[in-house]
Amino acid sequence: MKIGAFIPQGWRMDLNGIKVEDQWSTIIETANLIEDLNYESIWVYDHFHTVPKPTQDPTYECWTLMSALSQTTSKVRLGQMCTCNSYRNPSYLTKVASNIDVMSGGRLEYAIGAGWYDHEYKAYGYEYPSDGERLKMLEESLIIYKLMTTEEEPRFEGNYYSIDGAINQPKPIQKPYPPLWVCGGGEKVTLKLLAKYGDYGNWDVDVEGFIHKSNVLKQHCENEERDYSEIGRTLHTNVLIANSEDELKTKISKLATYTNIPEDYYYKRPLIGTKDKVFDTINQFKEAGCSYLIAYVPDVVWGDTLDILSELN
Repeated sequence: MKIGAFIPQGWRMDLNGIKVEDQWSTIIETANLIEDLNYESIWVYDHFHTVPKPTQDPTYECWTLMSALSQTTSKVRLGQMCTCNSYRNPSYLTKVASNIDVMSGGRLEYAIGAGWYDHEYKAYGYEYPSDGERLKMLEESLIIYKLMTTEEEPRFEGNYYSIDGAINQPKPIQKPYPPLWVCGGGEKVTLKLLAKYGDYGNWDVDVEGFIHKSNVLKQHCENEERDYSEIGRTLHTNVLIANSEDELKTKISKLATYTNIPEDYYYKRPLIGTKDKVFDTINQFKEAGCSYLIAYVPDVVWGDTLDILSELN
């Protein structure tokens, strides 16, 4: 199983208590540590305001970070979990992604979803269409991404987006294009889009949920005449590891204090616990066909989970 890890960027209050003038160096130092510990990839979120509620705490922007990380790292792959399709025109975004793949020497993972954080839409002046419309927009975006990364003068006329000979040079280094992650767990539409277009899917579920999503995806692949084995099934979830139950309690108590998320939330997550428990559950995910873990490590700035998890690299 490949393992990737998030850098702190503020969205989940993980830069809390760090002076603003020290935050950027903290982000870079963490990225370098993830690379030095031989993780497969570094990940960032595509959000503008903090959760669980908007605050004035900084949240560093996703694709700005992609650009910077392409130059401050050298071997680790770079991904977003996940790009919100509605925040950028898809032809522009494909141009940005193609540039960053070149700038990074072919290390980009391109992950995208329909978007969901309605507060950000409203605050930034974006329209917030219905779930169905956002998913239709996502499908057109996926088509444009594939066309612009593989054709010289691609053309497409959709209900929401269009391109008319959009030149995209330089093309990405990775061929035919940087791996396309279609993110989200919606079983009727999102997993169908994954079966039609995606290289990877990503879900935040427990082991039973992972097996269920896999079975739904398999059925969509059969309907779309797609080889199910071609699609990487991956997990994105919180990972917090302690050496004892007492240490775990201390870590969770600290997290609850500065994130305003109740302690119960953490205890219910599948990969939060003592080392033996977490490693055993990871093995269960592997047995269920999970090929990649994208770990959000909430103690990444001050704890040791990143080091413990790296034992599996």
